Amino acid sequence: MVLPNAAGRETRNAPVPLGPDSLTWKIFGSLYVAPVGLFLGMVQNMHPGLGAGVEFHSEIQDEFYQRVFRSAYPILGVVFDGPRARQTAREIVDYHRTIHGVDAQGRRYHALDPGTFYWAHAVFFMQTLRAGELFMGGLTDAQREQLWREQYQWYEMYGMSMRVVPRSWPAFQDYWRDMCENTLEATQAARDVFQLGENVTVPPFPIARHIPKPLWESIIRPFGAKLYQFLTIGLCDPVIRRTMGFTWTWRDQLRFDLWCRILTTMNRVTPEVVTYSFPRIRAGRRREKGLRPAVLPPPEAPALLWPAPDRRDDPKHYCPVHADQGSDPITKFRQRTGF
Repeated sequence: MVLPNAAGRETRNAPVPLGPDSLTWKIFGSLYVAPVGLFLGMVQNMHPGLGAGVEFHSEIQDEFYQRVFRSAYPILGVVFDGPRARQTAREIVDYHRTIHGVDAQGRRYHALDPGTFYWAHAVFFMQTLRAGELFMGGLTDAQREQLWREQYQWYEMYGMSMRVVPRSWPAFQDYWRDMCENTLEATQAARDVFQLGENVTVPPFPIARHIPKPLWESIIRPFGAKLYQFLTIGLCDPVIRRTMGFTWTWRDQLRFDLWCRILTTMNRVTPEVVTYSFPRIRAGRRREKGLRPAVLPPPEAPALLWPAPDRRDDPKHYCPVHADQGSDPITKFRQRTGF
């Protein structure tokens, strides 16, 4: 935890990674955080500085699936990498060092501005909170405060200034309201993220390559995009809806409540092996159970998710191109799959 010294400066004890006893492991690691994914990206990008960084430095429109799934590996690693989580967090910080400039309104931005960087984390916390509240059976007041304490511990892993971080759960609620009312904008990056699903192609994964193109374009993609957008609007605070120009009626709320009940029921009956199947999450859970050697590096994104060859040396991209070179075949398999 960060502690103030006599001079009012920050002093730090060594950050402690979250473990399997945390509520964050249960919720943030769940498959049922996925329906909050579009909310996450859109609301993060409503921050002017963060939105400018994405607008001018991201290629997500050119590689939607690759960018989303590739980024999930280190982001999840800060929570699930155990003794290595601190290293993973510092790697994420390093990816952001070259992302800076001046936006269309002449405002300077930098991805490592403390307020900008913390906002991205704050929305991850809100994603976790709302998934738990709406899709995973609900949360008590004590659990909400526990999640806040855990997000504070989680954020310490990055080694960023903690001065911008609210020091209590009520203070965070005030911070969130103030940001929504006085800082967030309908940035181009936020609008682009909200509309991303409308034009994406068939996912580049082996299991999806057999989907007929007409089926994808006429049924799967339109239904999926509209459902994701609908859930995203439902997850938004009313002030965020107004800022983005979304409409929301009482009939919409009834439909949203029905989807929340459906997803909550699905969560209750989904086997753990499916709920926590993402390789980085599965590896962390197996390590904590003694089923995976602690010295084995965590799984990295497979080659089909890497950036285009001409972008792999760009420092803002996570690209584990050398992650498993020199390893034996069994180690390579375990690194890729989490087993």
